[in-house]
Amino acid sequence: MDKDTAGLVIELIEKVGLLRRDMQQKKELEKYEARFQRIEQKLNALAERVSVEDSELAKALRTAWQLPARSLAFRNADHQKKTDG
Repeated sequence: MDKDTAGLVIELIEKVGLLRRDMQQKKELEKYEARFQRIEQKLNALAERVSVEDSELAKALRTAWQLPARSLAFRNADHQKKTDG
């Protein structure tokens, strides 16, 4: 997967992960729990397939899902380094 496409996929997964976290905090997740479980299954399948060729991307995909705020913070820090340097 090219770098630009990988970045977009990571951003998408972060957004869905943040939505899941917000719904969990608002006690609204139970209603959609099965759907989020299916999303997680598909994400895990994608990460497994990607890991064959790019283990770092697979790790980034999993982090974007499990810890979306952390993933976003690291991505923003990387972007900041590029614009400052």
